[in-house]
Amino acid sequence: MKVLFYIFGYPVHFFGVMIALGMLGGLLIAYLEVKRKKLQVEKLFDIALYSMISAVVGARLFFILFYNLSYYLKNPIDILKINEGGLSIHGGLIGAFVFGIIYFRKNKLGFFKYADAIAPGIILGQGIGRIGCDVFGKVMSVPFPWGIERQGQLLHPAQVYEFLMNYLVFFFLWRKRKNIRYNGQIFLWYIILFSINRGVVELFRNNPSVAGWFSISHLLSVLFIIGAIIVMYMARKKKQDTPTINIESKRTKIKGWLLDGLITLTLMVASIIIFYFIQG
Repeated sequence: MKVLFYIFGYPVHFFGVMIALGMLGGLLIAYLEVKRKKLQVEKLFDIALYSMISAVVGARLFFILFYNLSYYLKNPIDILKINEGGLSIHGGLIGAFVFGIIYFRKNKLGFFKYADAIAPGIILGQGIGRIGCDVFGKVMSVPFPWGIERQGQLLHPAQVYEFLMNYLVFFFLWRKRKNIRYNGQIFLWYIILFSINRGVVELFRNNPSVAGWFSISHLLSVLFIIGAIIVMYMARKKKQDTPTINIESKRTKIKGWLLDGLITLTLMVASIIIFYFIQG
């Protein structure tokens, strides 16, 4: 992993810095949304902390089970070496989701209300964190100018593809958040759109295959999409308090789209510059 600098002899990695920035950015967005929706802000920090811990545990378990089980059965001590990589984003989502279900039931809170508020922050944090990732994609069959050279080979910068698409999902969710027809709509759209993103990025990465180009990550993404669609159908049928739909004038709506679009575009450009300045 790329080392940015040292503190008392200990390396500070680019990936770690970007993950930390992603967490802070995502938490800020979640805080603004929880406050706007008049939910319990003090609960947010507990949710964020324990969700992150649960996500790391779930991500590690999924990677071990689905990507390299035989290796870890022979080398069980390496299970603890998460500093060397080996996390599955799908496992991370499931870990956080399981914690969320338990936490919200115990505290008698509406899971989907909070999930809708937190979802835009999650995808933003994932996008920012991915800037520091140093797991590159496949060798380019055509030498495109945005490729990254490693060991004499030109590779697809799969991280760039992913964080750009994540920012687009963030833009969509952020614009959609004030006009939902049932609780859980934003969160479920997040699950579906992020899974599509992962499916696209997987076409440019080397991961264990199920059949041909169809990888384990593709399989997990498909299962996530199917699950989200089923829950979406159930949530629309279930009787619940209908969220208020924000009515904006055409002029205000256009201004909002332009401003949010400009912010998203700026974030994309800045992320690309940072990525190629450090990794290139």
